[in-house]
Amino acid sequence: MKYTQLGRTGLKVSRLVLGTMNFGPQTNEADSHAIMDAALDAGINFFDTANVYGWGENKGRTEEIVGNWFAKSPDHRDKVVLATKVYGNMAADGESWPNHDKLSALNIRRAVDASLKRLQTDYIDVYQFHHIDRATPFEEIWQAIDTLVQQGKILYVGSSNFPGYKIAQANETAARRGGTIGLVSEQCLYNLAERRAEMEVIPAAQEYGLGVIPWSPLQGGLLGGVIKKEISGGRRASGRAADTLANPTSRAQIQAYEDLLDKHGIEPGEAALAWLLTRPGVTGPIVGPRTAEQLDSALRAVELDLGEELLTSLDEIFPGPGPSPEAFAW
Repeated sequence: MKYTQLGRTGLKVSRLVLGTMNFGPQTNEADSHAIMDAALDAGINFFDTANVYGWGENKGRTEEIVGNWFAKSPDHRDKVVLATKVYGNMAADGESWPNHDKLSALNIRRAVDASLKRLQTDYIDVYQFHHIDRATPFEEIWQAIDTLVQQGKILYVGSSNFPGYKIAQANETAARRGGTIGLVSEQCLYNLAERRAEMEVIPAAQEYGLGVIPWSPLQGGLLGGVIKKEISGGRRASGRAADTLANPTSRAQIQAYEDLLDKHGIEPGEAALAWLLTRPGVTGPIVGPRTAEQLDSALRAVELDLGEELLTSLDEIFPGPGPSPEAFAW
């Protein structure tokens, strides 16, 4: 495994991030623990989760699965850089009660304590805001965070799904307050087929020293050889991938992508991950394996050298927006 610093911090993390969103909803606890064992054995030390994972009446379940894994072998906690998130409503399913979601000081305090209990740990390495909260000023948010840092409950703070201007606003507010280093990472939707983050989010992250952690690196399976699997009778596309393939122009684009990689003898999913590892500012993509085999495929991507010719061909199939602000201003 290869490692890098998380943004401008001294924290060293693996170039792949283990995403746990499937743990519970799609992967049972025993298999989830086996995947975490295999990830750690392979050198992945950065694990990502969220308080709402498990979803619906089972929200919080994914954190519990991770916490049970820590409890089975206490030395695991010392080896893992643990990231979780706050924002979603954690009130009992079907209820909508004030102050059980978003980023008020009250909810942040409540959510941290609940996550710590589920995760069976006394601190969180990277506590991430899952979304912007338009109603809560950053002065209040940072005051709550400063208290939690002083209490030793969290070490660093990251954002997720933030636009560039909110990254700037958050860190400028932190700088004015003093005593906090502000956001150190941004977790955003970014992959070969979805490159809008290059216009504002990634430039802002680089300017303020945030590590970029792309989620959905395969665009919901679209970049994982979906047409080839469809033809061979494998798992059919669903969600975003199915919607994209329904458009003839988009389907032709994905077919060209798969044909290109077939010519080079490279698996599409591995190429999509390897491409992200070449992008400026990217710490590492989040991989969310449902099975051990999917984890093995992701691990191969770390050692994959795409070469300049192939990178140029990928840019021709999936052209990015270009540099900011020229991409949208000129």
